[in-house]
Amino acid sequence: MIDLENLSVTFDGFTAVADVDLRIDDGEFVTVVGPSGCGKTTLLRAIGGLQEPTRGTVAVDDRPPSAAQEAGDIGFVFQQHTLLPWKSALENVVFLRELADEPPDREGARALLETMGLEGFEDARPAALSGGMKQRVAIARAIHLGADVLLMDEPFGELDEITRDELGVEIRALWRRERKTVVFVTHSVPEAVFLGDRCVVMCDRPGQIEATFDVDLPSPRDAEVLGSRAFQKQVATVRRTLHESYE
Repeated sequence: MIDLENLSVTFDGFTAVADVDLRIDDGEFVTVVGPSGCGKTTLLRAIGGLQEPTRGTVAVDDRPPSAAQEAGDIGFVFQQHTLLPWKSALENVVFLRELADEPPDREGARALLETMGLEGFEDARPAALSGGMKQRVAIARAIHLGADVLLMDEPFGELDEITRDELGVEIRALWRRERKTVVFVTHSVPEAVFLGDRCVVMCDRPGQIEATFDVDLPSPRDAEVLGSRAFQKQVATVRRTLHESYE
């Protein structure tokens, strides 16, 4: 469980996040959506132990985030894939486990890459992979680490729309299989609705939670959901909430 109570983060007198209360249950897929600069990434960094709160508390399974991170219970996927250019896709996936002096489980890593549609590219280096392929490797690496919590900061931000849709379907399928706790930050309303079982809407100046919506869509989800009336209706509701926060 992730538990935020009265969380505030201030930089040089500027309040990036203010008075946030949020609880995320084990195995839940929560998306956080809002405009650029509303504190989404700061919130994610606080959950991951990369940013100390100015006020309030953050707990991951009743521990400080830094302790959960040190125990290998938190995995990160960023907008930049951060793959090591001299290592193959397979070597990049097992690298973090090797760094932690844990058995790398190469067969498990191969199976993850196959699940992500990268069968036959295990030995390819990042320079030979497309943007979508690199992000697939980065996601496989985070899952292979064995972390219970995955924090994803706009990992599809630099990808084209079709690739984003494909990866969204794959991420949902992996989540159903692995049952990780996922917090996914995005500025795309359709992406937030499609991926999440719960959608947190943030407003800015300062960054606060404007509303939280339970997403009522079938699971598993495929690309056909994107054209459904139920999906479009929920996208419109979230988008309207974002616009109203500026009025």
